[in-house]
Amino acid sequence: MKNRIRVLRAERRWSQAELAAQVGVSRNSIISIENGHFDPSLSLAFAIADAFGCKIEDIFERDPPKPKA
Repeated sequence: MKNRIRVLRAERRWSQAELAAQVGVSRNSIISIENGHFDPSLSLAFAIADAFGCKIEDIFERDPPKPKA
């Protein structure tokens, strides 16, 4: 899943640790989400969207569906 967290953080001059504290997770969780190694739970995705004052769709973009075999 692609996301715009790094860009949104930079616009607000927030560190990963600041965002993590706002949404109640570790800095490592934010790093993993930003790098696409971890997809957040729905509740965490809502918390991140709330922190930025955006909709989930404004931050996260799902991967295209895989073709059926």
